[in-house]
Amino acid sequence: MAEERIFMHLEQEIEELFSRQTAQYGDDDFEVFDQLKSGLNEGRIRAAEPDPASLTGWKVNAWVKKGILLGFRMGQITEISANGFQFFDKNTYPLRRFSVTQGIRIVPGGSSIRDGCFIGKSVTCMPPMYINVGAYVDEGTMVDSHALVGSCAQIGKRCHLSAAAQIGGVLEPVGALPVIIEDEVLVGGNCGVFEGTIVGKRAVLAAGTILTGSTPVYDLVKETIYRREEGQPLRIPEGAVVVPGSRAVTRGLGKEWNLSLYTPVIIKYRDDKTSQSVRLEDWLR
Repeated sequence: MAEERIFMHLEQEIEELFSRQTAQYGDDDFEVFDQLKSGLNEGRIRAAEPDPASLTGWKVNAWVKKGILLGFRMGQITEISANGFQFFDKNTYPLRRFSVTQGIRIVPGGSSIRDGCFIGKSVTCMPPMYINVGAYVDEGTMVDSHALVGSCAQIGKRCHLSAAAQIGGVLEPVGALPVIIEDEVLVGGNCGVFEGTIVGKRAVLAAGTILTGSTPVYDLVKETIYRREEGQPLRIPEGAVVVPGSRAVTRGLGKEWNLSLYTPVIIKYRDDKTSQSVRLEDWLR
């Protein structure tokens, strides 16, 4: 209860600062922002969090997004060069610093993790990869080479974001749901998940699968089609195995030219054979 009161007070202060039309900020204002960033780093404050009462199972904390945007407004561009490389960014968002006691593997080779995001114990970061502000990456997840975790994206426990996987971010509009990757999901190489899509627990996205709010997903097993509905995001069911597919254009010149459009297809649901092939990756962690 004490922590809830602290968060409520912090939320009120963030809302007041966000609505203030000024370019001048004092020490007290920066202290409020630092409290928000500290909560994000520790995972006590999240841009989105599980909510069993919601139809999606998740809720957006718009005030947290406002606080993150506030940091860009408050910050000044400064040099944050390291190891002989030049970098210039807002001084409110330096690189996140870690200690060996946190149990996080950050393999040498050019990765960057921005301040203001949660990285759980036993997370492995393969170079080069990038995790943006507001993101939440839970315990035991691997973020592979050239993978991106966008701003405010929520990644569950024991996931694998394979090489060149792109997890989209969103800061505005502040009420928009970020991409959600739930526990034990395998995101294959060169996949892209965007526009607030929710990928259910233990789902598998085969290499090259792209999920967006405007692309329907065809479920051959359950004989249904999943789409982003009014006010509801696209959601991939738990345990679904999704592969890149195509559907024929059935009218006009598209039909005459024998064209087809990309679409993701659910061809099966995770079974013992699928789980065994995924389990082999544990040796890398």
